[in-house]
Amino acid sequence: MRIHILGICGTFMAGIAVLAKQLGHDVSGSDQHVYPPMSDQLIAQGIQLTSGFDIAQLTPMPDLVIVGNAMKRGNPCVEWLLNHQIAYTSGPEWLYDTILKDKWVLAVAGTHGKTTTSSLLAHLLEQGGLNPSFLIGGVPENFGVSARLTDSAFFVIEADEYDCAFFDKRSKFLHYRPRTAILNNLEFDHADIFDSLSDIQKQFHYLIRAMPSEGLLICPVNDSALEEVLNKDCFTPIQHFSIDQTADWQAIELSTDGCQFTLLQNQQAIGTAHWDLMGRHNITNALAAIAAAYHVGVPPTLALNALKTFKNVKRRMEIIGVINAITLYDDFAHHPTAIKTTLEGLRAKVGSARILAILECASNTMRMGIHEHTLAASLAAADQAFVLTPLSAHWDFRASFQQSPVPVKCADSIETLIQLVAQNAKAGDHIVIMSNSSFGGFHQKLSQTLTALDR
Repeated sequence: MRIHILGICGTFMAGIAVLAKQLGHDVSGSDQHVYPPMSDQLIAQGIQLTSGFDIAQLTPMPDLVIVGNAMKRGNPCVEWLLNHQIAYTSGPEWLYDTILKDKWVLAVAGTHGKTTTSSLLAHLLEQGGLNPSFLIGGVPENFGVSARLTDSAFFVIEADEYDCAFFDKRSKFLHYRPRTAILNNLEFDHADIFDSLSDIQKQFHYLIRAMPSEGLLICPVNDSALEEVLNKDCFTPIQHFSIDQTADWQAIELSTDGCQFTLLQNQQAIGTAHWDLMGRHNITNALAAIAAAYHVGVPPTLALNALKTFKNVKRRMEIIGVINAITLYDDFAHHPTAIKTTLEGLRAKVGSARILAILECASNTMRMGIHEHTLAASLAAADQAFVLTPLSAHWDFRASFQQSPVPVKCADSIETLIQLVAQNAKAGDHIVIMSNSSFGGFHQKLSQTLTALDR
């Protein structure tokens, strides 16, 4: 079958392309913004990429078009496929109908930590000999690809609450029908498609209602937004995880940076974890992944040992270079909670060394000003912050940082931002670049600028 994918370079749709290719289909696709790591992955898989949406890419007519959720009415290819009655579907619907309906699905949902936790879970199942299939919204370093298809009964998926397509506004995860589900946390996000937290809770409620009574839900202790959903209508057993409180799965921290902890299952000590990930938020990610892996037969002792060999996902506190004794990190954080936990984790790791935080507020939610009153406070663990002010923002970025706990400098262009950072950077600094986009090549440009400096 010839399949063409519109919006192929999004993390989810790139995974769909890889799975379709592994099924033996002739796969091509197009996108407006083609950049690594997904473009590199697709090219390596032998998938033809087209930049832009000229209708010529739909000739000869494909057997099926899979439409990404970034595609809107008015897009030339969307109008062409509708007018010419080309068969089309969404990525989540295709995934369930083609693959997931025959698998034991382990889904990782929640506002934060989905990519890391699903990568962890896939790694634990791999180390447990279960050879899982997976689709993850990033490239886990242990596997080198964001998606793969095996003959295993188990499929690990990052379960995003974002919508499916212009013709299907349900959350993606409603198509997956998991048997094991991690609900990491729940906050308001995606203000471009949800009007309130209660709108998101409704989608989670639908997900939970479709869970089998012999399945398993894995949730944190005392997440009030999740508890409201669980208290409505839940027919599935629940196990909880926590660091500070008694839970089915509990961690006792042994180091301030989060790299060592003791695991307790039902208040019985199982063993000690030693791994490279930093921060309390990653300990909770590990607890959730260990619980889910245990549900499909991976012993906790084996899972603890497997943490030693876990490598995080690209763009999750990924060290991209050490230049003139300055360490540069690339991170995907773009929500105040994620920004806060990322910086706190690094602070625990580097002690009194200076941390410079660089933000590109590129998400639709950020541009709309939803986090106007919480963004500044999320920077508290840094020593200084630098922010690229989006031209299309609906709020006054500079005014919002006047009460920031750390000095903040704003810039209207990438070039100005690079110069500000370069003027302030010193040997021994840790610079964290936080963005959920390609950031206009900022990472490479800053690296080149710092390399050229004579310190």
